[in-house]
Amino acid sequence: MDILKESQATGGGVPTPQQLMVINGIAKAALTKEQVYVFSLRLCDDQIDRDHERFDTEALPVLAKMFIGKSGIVDHKWSSDGQLARVFATEVVCEEGISFIKAWAYIRRGGAGDEWIADIEAGIKKEVSVGCAMGACICSVCGQPIGSCGHVKGEVYDGQVCCGILRDPVDAYEFSFVAVPAQPNAGVLKHMAGRKASLKQLADTYGAQEEFRAMFKMAQLGKQYAKTLEDEVVRMCLALGIGVEEPVLRSAAGKMAPEELMKFKDALNECMVKAYPVQMQLGCAKMEGSVESDYLI
Repeated sequence: MDILKESQATGGGVPTPQQLMVINGIAKAALTKEQVYVFSLRLCDDQIDRDHERFDTEALPVLAKMFIGKSGIVDHKWSSDGQLARVFATEVVCEEGISFIKAWAYIRRGGAGDEWIADIEAGIKKEVSVGCAMGACICSVCGQPIGSCGHVKGEVYDGQVCCGILRDPVDAYEFSFVAVPAQPNAGVLKHMAGRKASLKQLADTYGAQEEFRAMFKMAQLGKQYAKTLEDEVVRMCLALGIGVEEPVLRSAAGKMAPEELMKFKDALNECMVKAYPVQMQLGCAKMEGSVESDYLI
């Protein structure tokens, strides 16, 4: 899945000799410190964002390395004309319990670059959004893939807010300066890459969340009924003493479809009736010399 997340850029200035050496390792021609402007960025962190997702802390170091050498563009428009900066170094920083990717990028001074540098220094060009691909988005409540478990991002379950945990970095594309990151679609655009969307994702996309939740509840009831059938089949097989151990019976019952379990249960019921016929607990014997009457005193 492709991920776009917003963050911030801070001002910078003249590169250090070490930074310039790294930059020249990326550049085609040797640059001087007078030709280059450097600035730092906070690309992404492991905190829950407004889309109720967060990057897995353990995924940040791998993702950080993927951003080295990637372009800085505008509004995620993948065009060579929009390239204005490039990342040359990254590291994962932990401050006050929050881990985030800190990056350093450079802009070539002169022409349009000077206007961007002035805007960065003035704090006008500040917010950025990152574009990357993550291999998995896991539910924080149950650990299953988001969209397959029925938990809803942003809702609370047993005191825990459900969110999607982004794991398994695949690639880093770019970072972008965005104009208005406070808008709902700024820095949170994403789509599934090379995979089919799940029913939950389709419901979220087309506003059918209530229908999906109703279907999910019915499916849960169906699962509970199937489990009850399995338990009944196993219980009757053990009662009949067919010579098969319980783990084997449960494994076999778990592979049966619900309709197969129902037929099997009916057949076992007939065997149970034959093996354990119903008997009266107390016999009714006539007393000698008794008189047939509805009431005896």
